[in-house]
Amino acid sequence: MGSTILIADDDPVQRRLLEAMVRRFGYQARLVDGGEAALKELEGGLIDLVILDLVMPDLDGMGVLGRMRGRGIEVPAIVQTAHGSIDAVISAMRAGAADFVVKPVGAERLQVSIRNALKQRAMERETRLLSRRAAGTLGFKDLISHSAEMERVMRLGEKAAASTIPVLIEGEAGTGKQMVARAIHGAGDRRGRPFVAVNCAALPENEAERILFGQEKNAAGVADRQVGKLAEAHGGTLFLDDIGEMPPALQFKLLDALRNGEIEPLGSRRAVRTEFRLISATSRNLIDLVKAGLFREDLYYRLHVYPIMLPPLRVRREDVADLAWHFLARFSAEEGKVVRSISSEAFALLSAYDWPGNVRQLENAIYRAVILAEGDEIGIAELPQIAARVEGFDVRVPSAPLLPPKPVHTGPAMITGQPLREIITVREPHTMAMLDARGDVRTMESLEADMLKFAIRHHRGQMTEVARKLGIGRSTLYRKLKELGLDEAAIGVRPEELNQGHRAA
Repeated sequence: MGSTILIADDDPVQRRLLEAMVRRFGYQARLVDGGEAALKELEGGLIDLVILDLVMPDLDGMGVLGRMRGRGIEVPAIVQTAHGSIDAVISAMRAGAADFVVKPVGAERLQVSIRNALKQRAMERETRLLSRRAAGTLGFKDLISHSAEMERVMRLGEKAAASTIPVLIEGEAGTGKQMVARAIHGAGDRRGRPFVAVNCAALPENEAERILFGQEKNAAGVADRQVGKLAEAHGGTLFLDDIGEMPPALQFKLLDALRNGEIEPLGSRRAVRTEFRLISATSRNLIDLVKAGLFREDLYYRLHVYPIMLPPLRVRREDVADLAWHFLARFSAEEGKVVRSISSEAFALLSAYDWPGNVRQLENAIYRAVILAEGDEIGIAELPQIAARVEGFDVRVPSAPLLPPKPVHTGPAMITGQPLREIITVREPHTMAMLDARGDVRTMESLEADMLKFAIRHHRGQMTEVARKLGIGRSTLYRKLKELGLDEAAIGVRPEELNQGHRAA
């Protein structure tokens, strides 16, 4: 489903008209008949945009905008009124409105206004997200989600953030486990302090201990000091991603460090104190690894104190639209492209897909779509791999260019002392190549010759039928054959067939 738009208008006819347009654009709609009711909906945190009538009996649109600003509600608002005076426009914009429309607003004007407002919101959110992530203050309000499943995750995360309890985040690859870990860190007392992330699956086996625990001297006894990740996280949070992939030799050393609060760098004769908040994550079932003897049982119970299960994207489809807008704003800015929107058909496709790669796959799909986009909107054509996997969306995945065909020996005939070879290009049946062997666009004459030869062979030399199917006269057909120098040998039909066709013509 698309973003959720709140429609606040005391006129029931206007509410129904706006609802019909909003739903036709691919968004969800909620309806209220006054300003007070609109504020209650906005405070719930599930609204992406509000269309606000300026004139309402209980609390008018200007009053709603003022209270939104006072309460820190950062939802874009499109205000509408029956009288489009300059003073009203200036007042609404100063109060924080994203746009202004005059009743009755046309569908095209409203759709552009909604798209621009949502895009602006996504860009502001992305900027805020990047700055808070860099500062280590990313919180749960920065996570992009409206689903009930993620609300449960956020509630658990907020409770965990209030303590130093070890957290294990479980979930499929690409679901955003590190983002949740960063939110727990940013919502707790350690925000602003180091957040050190380690991907255990990417640790080189011969370097893993040095990376995690540090080093004072190298094997030759020469000073080569390196601070380990556990020491870097002192006072902050250590995030161990893919903890199930940690080499068995390091599992005991990690367990010992967690028990004693000390680490012993390589080449050092004394332990170093370190204190950090531990958050780990896994896409594998750790208890199965324990049973298989691949993961220490005592370490498992040390980590599995406060588990949080992160749901896959396919069970929280209502988050797809917001995530797509977020990624669109980010990649458009990074690539310097003016891609402003996603079509309603593309949103329907994104919502229908199961996303086995979860949020990471959606992120990559939008990245590729931004690169492919030649206009200012992403449509189904920019999402071919996704469309090919969803029933009802008939878009074919572009194939890679064919390699230059290898020559194939077709017989004993010789040209300048070399065997005569025929170039065979593998194509779908009944398709015509648009490029020649050098990669240049073919001439109209060569294309016309190929078309005539194919039509005559297809109709077995019946020239009357050929002319009728091609939509030309018989005399024109014969004249073209003569101009192009096509005879029975060039066409590939038997002389008697071609003659028969001429007689029939």
